[in-house]
Amino acid sequence: MNKQSKPHIIQSHRGAGKLGPENTLESFELGWKIGTIPEADVWQTSDGIMFAFHDSTLDRQVVDLPSRLSGVSLKDLAWRDIASLDAGAYRGSEFKGQKIPEMAAVFEVMRGKPERLLYMDVRNASLDRLAELARKSGVLEQTILASTDYGVIREWKRVAPESSTLLWMGAPEEKLRERMAELREAGFEALTQLQIHVHVGDLGADEPLKPSPEFLKSVGEEIKPRGILFQVLIIGTDTVEAYHRLMDLGVESFATDDPEVALLALKDA
Repeated sequence: MNKQSKPHIIQSHRGAGKLGPENTLESFELGWKIGTIPEADVWQTSDGIMFAFHDSTLDRQVVDLPSRLSGVSLKDLAWRDIASLDAGAYRGSEFKGQKIPEMAAVFEVMRGKPERLLYMDVRNASLDRLAELARKSGVLEQTILASTDYGVIREWKRVAPESSTLLWMGAPEEKLRERMAELREAGFEALTQLQIHVHVGDLGADEPLKPSPEFLKSVGEEIKPRGILFQVLIIGTDTVEAYHRLMDLGVESFATDDPEVALLALKDA
């Protein structure tokens, strides 16, 4: 494995990955505590409150959900429908009582702590209003807007030039090559990080990585000289050896549901 001097960046998927409930304030705090950058999925209620939650409905994560809220899209709910719900108990009694947080509350615990960075995957929220809220909270420079839509990335950079961006791509290699060609034609405008989803199979097989090692290496060689961070989300065999294989191909950063595995793999990198 090739040693690198700069620290690797780990994105804790949905807050702190599998270490806690998804998208709660407590999980964001844990993600920062262990040295990673948590990710928040951002929604906006019908009355304009922005909050962190992954799914489009409350059913999977909220225990004892009132029947009138079951199956209802988050964008059609008011904040009064959401504010008091328990978003932690589904993971166990030790997490009972954790709530769905407003983005204003998330930004508040970032204020004055520049080491606390946050990925934001906007599900249904106004980019202008989100940027305004982060700017008023004094944390816009600590945010990284994540999207698979390059148009969203460019629009965010227009309204929030102080912020960073991450474009994520998950597709067969042929489609990824097409998307890379589109980014190349656009001069990689507005892009500060690029994430590729990598399916990792049996590491003893001849070709365990999809897309191929050759493609992944070429991506790193193209974007890193431009100052664009090369990140991978591992799907499948999420092991220390898998991380080491990918680092040898030039990957600098990882998004994961298992931040403890990633931290162990990167400890000596």
